[in-house]
Amino acid sequence: MKKFDLYLSGLQYAAVTFEDNRILLEELNVHTGKMQPPVTLTDEENTRIFTAYFIDLKKVHALLSQIKEPVTDDTFASGFQGGEQFACWNDSNPYGQEIWVQRHVKYPMDLTVCQGEIAAVTVTLNRVCVLVKKGFEDCTVLKQWRVYQKNKPLYCISESQNVSIPMRDGIQLSADLLLPAEIRKPVPAILVRTPYGKEMYQTAYHGFVRRGYAVLIQDVRGRNASEGEWTPMYHEKEDGDDTLNWIAGQPWCTGDIGMYGGSYLGYVQWAAASTGNPHLKTLVSLVTSGSPFGDLPRKGGTMSSGALAWSFAVSQKTFDASKMVRDDWEQVMKIRPLTALCDEVLGYKVPFIEKWVTSMNEDSFWEKMDWMRDRDKIKASALIISGWYDDNEIGTTEAIDVTSDYPAGSRKILLGPWLHNSNSSRDIGDISLGNNALRYDFDLLVHQWLDCRLYGIRNGIDEGPAVEYYTVGSNQWKAAESWPVPETSEKTLYFGSHGSLCEVLQQETGNDVYMYDPSKETPYLVNVSENEFGVPSNYRDVDTRSDVLVYETAPFTEDTVITGDMTVNFFAGSDAPDTDWIIKTEHVDSEGNAFKMTDGLLCARFREGFDRPQFMKNGEIYHFKIRTGKISELLQEGHRLRLTITSSAKGLCFPNSNTKEGFNGISFRTARNTIYYGGEYPSHVKLRVE
Repeated sequence: MKKFDLYLSGLQYAAVTFEDNRILLEELNVHTGKMQPPVTLTDEENTRIFTAYFIDLKKVHALLSQIKEPVTDDTFASGFQGGEQFACWNDSNPYGQEIWVQRHVKYPMDLTVCQGEIAAVTVTLNRVCVLVKKGFEDCTVLKQWRVYQKNKPLYCISESQNVSIPMRDGIQLSADLLLPAEIRKPVPAILVRTPYGKEMYQTAYHGFVRRGYAVLIQDVRGRNASEGEWTPMYHEKEDGDDTLNWIAGQPWCTGDIGMYGGSYLGYVQWAAASTGNPHLKTLVSLVTSGSPFGDLPRKGGTMSSGALAWSFAVSQKTFDASKMVRDDWEQVMKIRPLTALCDEVLGYKVPFIEKWVTSMNEDSFWEKMDWMRDRDKIKASALIISGWYDDNEIGTTEAIDVTSDYPAGSRKILLGPWLHNSNSSRDIGDISLGNNALRYDFDLLVHQWLDCRLYGIRNGIDEGPAVEYYTVGSNQWKAAESWPVPETSEKTLYFGSHGSLCEVLQQETGNDVYMYDPSKETPYLVNVSENEFGVPSNYRDVDTRSDVLVYETAPFTEDTVITGDMTVNFFAGSDAPDTDWIIKTEHVDSEGNAFKMTDGLLCARFREGFDRPQFMKNGEIYHFKIRTGKISELLQEGHRLRLTITSSAKGLCFPNSNTKEGFNGISFRTARNTIYYGGEYPSHVKLRVE
């Protein structure tokens, strides 16, 4: 029999007893502060616990049952049933204990070994769960939580109240209000606005309430229990502003409000902040989506096909994740015109998708969704967290740009080697990260930030380095005072003959030609059903295609760290009036593997602006500029940097038809696309090197 306590974000929520043939669970009643009587864990209860805490107690039980104590290195060398793999985290381990981290899984169960026994199981995500034996708490991240929480009161949670909040046009939005039970004075509030259903993941917000915050979780317009028509991003500025004003006017609120959330829940924060609302004091922006033409769904003027998975899931009143999983995405994406796609695949129309595919240029429809247009009104302090492989990484780039002139202490940035589902895996696509890649203090930083910005607690979060980031290939977390990192220098690499990429501009003009056939798209190595499109896959074989141009450096003569985003300026022409440019940078190792680092997209007609489409003329040469995503990566001596150019990305964006109808063209034509370099056409990529 083994007894553990279960903690989420530094607070205990359950006690778990693992017996030979069953698991006993005692859960905290957050309304009374008392543990409920133990019950035998069923499969249904195990699923509920996993949904709340992202820890699978039955898998933990199966794993622990295979481990004989005292634990030695041989324990992990002999393997486990179920194929679980572990590696010893002995480099950059800040916890002073022997930790065996789980590899090749999402939400790894890391094992802390103390005195020859398994003392704790830690599971990471944007909130960290720790299952720990009593008395071993200080062997885990709970030691940091204990220091942080010293002498701070904890509260029970009042029963959730459903409230209806009026918008300026009379629409009522539904929200659940969670209040600390024992507080009789106004408190700061945290607003969460979601399209996924306000009931989802409510336990994730209990830690805020128990520490003295009011939390309001609201269904955005047209979703779940809220009134109105659902058009993603369209109403979020005004609705966010109205909701903030309503909260500030309630007797339980001090008038100081923070917002929290990721992805769409990040977008609504910046949309609300762009109204200049004085009550919004701070943001916790996780993997935020950005402006529609900078990020999704119209990144670079293309039309995201990968976004169909998400769009299908939110196509009706309530979120339905099952609509994201299909085995026929390739066939679905071939349907034309795109206005017929939803009828044919789902059996019903989806008005917002039809609007997306028929509003070709940046007009008043799209402008209303672009919080960057009102960037001068954004004053709220911000904790900005994202990852190199987040498919919404341009949203975070925009957030970093908007806050670039913030005074010291009012902005903190954390950038890890993560997908959109951040802090959840050390093995992504075709690369394996170091054991240090995940953060046990992820949610501790969030709570410290909110306490500092809303309660005025001087806990040092605003006094340390403004930026923390991870360098892929070195397994190192680094600190900097700003972004771009001051300790980097800009380097320019020019396209050259024979696919070269070098620091010297060649004097003679050259060009490379490829034929782009929209019916034979270049693969983009993603699984659409997974809804992750920043995966660092190996493009070694893809790069041999005739419709992919490759420009590559000579082998590096010393280890080189590239940190920052990249800007690609190039000169090109086409015999088609329109086409797309897909840029990708890759890390080529000594064996010729080519792992994606960053990418960027641009529809050619929008080279002068998304509101100013200009078609190309055969025989003319045009200047194009594409900004890629961010990265920090070590390229070892002997490795190369590769830049590729093509005109399609199967699974990422709908192919441009090479006609004036663009991505919605019914008929395709093949385009002869030409890239020019050297002499008067200095095509190049700018990057930053540490």
